[in-house]
Amino acid sequence: MLHKPLDEIFPDPPAGLDAAPLDPAQVPEHVAIIMDGNGRWAKKRALNRLSGHKAGIGAVREAIRCASDCGVRYLTIYSFSTENWKRPADEVAGLMNLFAKTMLAEVDGLDEEDVRVMTIGDLDALPRETRDAFDEAWERTRGNTGMTLVVAVNYGSRAEMLASVQRIVDQAVLAEREGRTIAPVTEELFERGLDTADIPDPDLVIRTSGESRLSNFLLWQVAYAEFFVTPVLWPDFTRYDFLEALLDFQSRDRRFGGVR
Repeated sequence: MLHKPLDEIFPDPPAGLDAAPLDPAQVPEHVAIIMDGNGRWAKKRALNRLSGHKAGIGAVREAIRCASDCGVRYLTIYSFSTENWKRPADEVAGLMNLFAKTMLAEVDGLDEEDVRVMTIGDLDALPRETRDAFDEAWERTRGNTGMTLVVAVNYGSRAEMLASVQRIVDQAVLAEREGRTIAPVTEELFERGLDTADIPDPDLVIRTSGESRLSNFLLWQVAYAEFFVTPVLWPDFTRYDFLEALLDFQSRDRRFGGVR
């Protein structure tokens, strides 16, 4: 369900792109975005990589607003992976500081727009200031009933799945010790141990900068998601690129392994 008329959400589409065919009833419930290209965007302008990450904040803001206006119920953004710690120390430190400042600066607006902010990933490994900023955003917005913004930070899907398996093993050991029946391993039991336990699986995954890989992102959850890859570098991503992804999604025939 659109929260605004289409001509207000997309007031001036570029030539060749028309918002009119967008079907409000077919907007994906959950969109996940792998935001890629900040470094290349900066390099093209002879800037440092952190400048590219700062430039990407505007695209994040644009994507959140557009997704919410279009009626998307969940928007997950891949902000920092467990592998990103391998980057230069000054870049990582700058990113952590940027996360904290951005979250604190944006939370008022997100709260006013009824957006709920939550995180997935291991926040315990983050600097205290960064962790506190995400915690504050959650506390401020947890009662909101609009779109849920899921920030994947220090997130890795392999670690997430291993943690779920370990949880099942621990439960089985405890059940055996107490003489109880060990629960069979089912998809539902496995999913309850994932960071996304209360979140529907993504319907659409968008990746910017032209790369065609998942990068350890929601490996279990995207089993039947549609993929949209755009060459646009993340800082240049606009609501019209989001519209293009939505229109492409609506052109797909989703069969979930069946036939029609």
